[in-house]
Amino acid sequence: MSALIIGCGYLGLRVAKAWVSAGRRVSALTRGRADLLRSHGIEPIVGDVLDPDSLANLPRTDTVLYAVGLDRTAGKPMREVYVQGLRNVLTALSQADGQLSVGVQKLLYISSTSVYGQTDGTWIDETSPTLPLEESGRVVLEAEQTLRQFRPDAVVLRFAGIYGPDRVLRKASLLKGEPVPGDPERFLNLIHVDDGVRAVLAAEANAEPGQTYLIADDHPPTRREFFTRTAEAIGAPPPKFDGTGGGEANRRMSNAKAKRELGFVPQYPSFREGLAAGV
Repeated sequence: MSALIIGCGYLGLRVAKAWVSAGRRVSALTRGRADLLRSHGIEPIVGDVLDPDSLANLPRTDTVLYAVGLDRTAGKPMREVYVQGLRNVLTALSQADGQLSVGVQKLLYISSTSVYGQTDGTWIDETSPTLPLEESGRVVLEAEQTLRQFRPDAVVLRFAGIYGPDRVLRKASLLKGEPVPGDPERFLNLIHVDDGVRAVLAAEANAEPGQTYLIADDHPPTRREFFTRTAEAIGAPPPKFDGTGGGEANRRMSNAKAKRELGFVPQYPSFREGLAAGV
């Protein structure tokens, strides 16, 4: 079986390496990291989701993982990247009637829990209303809607905040002793990157077409819990909070459906185990 990754970054590269280790042929779209991908046994396809001409030769494949994030250094608006970029890729993979012409059997799409805007600390599942508070969440939701127009059978994985080696929320600020913005009693929703890989592999194997799954760990911490323990782990001073952000989202993501239907079991059930594994 073959696979194509659009967005071979922090999560996507780890998924690619897992697939290569399983003996699969893996290709990945990249704007400029061809040598890095080759070093991991991944076939690079030089292109850009915002350049339709560069997408003309996407390979025939069994599975597509779409995991494009916003590269702030590129200077492109989020909506252009998330919505138009996705539309460009889906168009490149489709015939005029909207049916895929390159034999893609499964399309896994990495989305975000930012589509939820609840503020009362309630538990959220896949049936909860999507009412994002911020523009970024509205763009993410628009991208999901664009995906469904092209591929109603795509599997959407709404990820909580991904952390792991070399990616810990506000690490630099904590080391400098800078105040953490926001209400310390509001909840954070997190997933270790290695568990994110497990979720993608489980979704490819077990997800029902057209379903949406929340991908998060078992125990959403408060901001106070998370940043206090993180500061200890990285040798930073105890965190200070500025108390702003009264209108911020405040909700807890349930992974029950992913566990039940995908067989997803986090190796790191909370951020405490994840931080202990190394930052």
